[in-house]
Parts: sequence; structure tokens; C-alpha cells
Amino acid sequence: MYAIITTGGKQAKVKEGDVIDIERLKDVGDEVVFTPIMVVDEDGAVTDFKTLGGAKVTAKVLGENRGDKLDIFKYKNKTGYRRRMGHRQTYTRIEVTKIKAGESPKARKAKPAAQEEE
Repeated sequence: MYAIITTGGKQAKVKEGDVIDIERLKDVGDEVVFTPIMVVDEDGAVTDFKTLGGAKVTAKVLGENRGDKLDIFKYKNKTGYRRRMGHRQTYTRIEVTKIKAGESPKARKAKPAAQEEE
């Protein structure tokens, strides 16, 4: 089973046990919960839009790290204009611990009826 989550304006395909770097999340605890935009089970069946409301991807925060340095150099010919800058992006490293697919609306309605019969 895998899911596609959105964070930091980017999408990532994750499955249980994956360790990925995402855009920095400020002031988060030990665990983060994402709402996926798509979940695919072992059979290859894609969950429909109605069941995604109950779907969740839970991840454990492992810490923060910094990416590679980007060198920025601006130059204009024959004017003496030169500027140098650098940038290092901060990332949050997470480990996906659980992917929970949502239940279909039919299954939600069927559960209370089964409980009433008991």
C-alpha cells in the first residue's frame, strides 16, 4: 500500500517505513499526520474521493537537516555589477509509520446496523 501526500507545495509517494526529507515543519511534536490525496492498496485499487476523508498517513519526526548549498551569482556585462549569494534549505526528516485507508460510506452505514442486531 502506498499513498501520495502533499506538503510544502510538493507531492511525495510514500509507503510504510519510508524515510523522506520534506520542507521544514516548524513547531511540530514527535508525530505528524497528513491527509493523502491518493491511496493505492496492494491490489492496485485506487481509493475514490469519497473515502479519502477518513484516510490518514502518520509519520514520526526524526529531526531537521540542511540540504546542499546553492550558489547564486548575478552578473551584468560591462557595468561592474556582480553579486554572490548562497542558500541552504532546511528540511524535516520523517519516517512514515502507518497508512490508514478511509472506509467507504457504505461500510460506515453498515456498521451501526450490525451493532443494533447484536
